[in-house]
Amino acid sequence: MAESDWDTVTVLRKKGPTAAQAKSKQAILAAQRRGEDVETSKKWAAGQNKQHSITKNTAKLDRETEELHHDRVTLEKINEKPQVIADYESGRAIPNNQVLGKIERAIGLKLRGKDIGKPIEKGPRAK
Repeated sequence: MAESDWDTVTVLRKKGPTAAQAKSKQAILAAQRRGEDVETSKKWAAGQNKQHSITKNTAKLDRETEELHHDRVTLEKINEKPQVIADYESGRAIPNNQVLGKIERAIGLKLRGKDIGKPIEKGPRAK
């Protein structure tokens, strides 16, 4: 067996700053002194619970609630669980042609094919 030329090498590395240390004012100033690129940005509403802020547009929508509601389709017309319909409305459902057909007939609009959004023609079905 040939003798291997393996040398033991020790690598010493200095750990980089943690995320909290890298964001501190001292770390930013030190990086700027070293000439490194520093990017800082102000986050909108950071540290505040402003996820439900009321803007001019939401107030306007609240005043027009009666006009913006859509008619509800009763479960008897579709015969599907409310969760299935909710999944279709939110875009989480995997499309099923049978369920889509029921919804199309209930709302009277095409949801599939080249005529999407057009009214369904009431006529005899070909078999």
